[in-house]
Amino acid sequence: MDGTHPEDDPDSGGLLQQFRIAVAADLITLASLHHAEVDDVLLIDLDVQGFPDTLGLKLTQPTSMEASSIMRQALEALSAPLHAEQLDGLAADYAAIFLNHDYSASPYESVWLDEENLVMQAPMFQVREFYRRHGFGVADWRNRADDHLVIELLFIARLLQNEQADALGEAARFMDEHLLRWLPRFGERVAKRCTTPFYAAAGWLTSAYCDELRDALAEILGELRPSTEEIEVRMRPRAVQAAPLKYVPGIAPSW
Repeated sequence: MDGTHPEDDPDSGGLLQQFRIAVAADLITLASLHHAEVDDVLLIDLDVQGFPDTLGLKLTQPTSMEASSIMRQALEALSAPLHAEQLDGLAADYAAIFLNHDYSASPYESVWLDEENLVMQAPMFQVREFYRRHGFGVADWRNRADDHLVIELLFIARLLQNEQADALGEAARFMDEHLLRWLPRFGERVAKRCTTPFYAAAGWLTSAYCDELRDALAEILGELRPSTEEIEVRMRPRAVQAAPLKYVPGIAPSW
């Protein structure tokens, strides 16, 4: 479908439903770019979709449009069946990003937000709790933890497919408190350090798309996006205040 924003016609519930369906499909496609090494099956699927020109969300920002153009060019240079040199280059980039972390561009939120840059830290457990509240879970967190890029994208897609009244607000909140706190840095680092145009475009486009999606949700919800500073204050651990000791006459301290 031709991408559109439902705020163009706020009285149309049907348009909002189209938006939900289209954007959920977009997020699932973007997740597929990061799920596994590029192969002929993925390339054929992207070609059949007409990706990225058929994205359901209308991209209007210069950064998003440039990222989309780079992705288009990258796909035009690849066609099934891929030859050995192409497969080797794509596999090496995938491993450097998602398996070996040679580019220091981890697909895990914890690595970006934890003070010691470790996996499976507090951010992952916060993400897991967010999932739990919405009946979403990870089948094998030891293989791919809850805060992996692919799973976070699929979770937002699930929220958009949910017609409950608070689903869009929850999607916006999750993006503020989790995905968009680290995805821009991931996308930028991948784009600068990888060797294949495909993965450079995949990281860049995913980041730019999600940023525009968050803008669209702000318009739909009629709420301003919180600033980076406001989000960091919101996510700051709350200090636990100790109750003051009270002296009771006749009772001596026990230490």
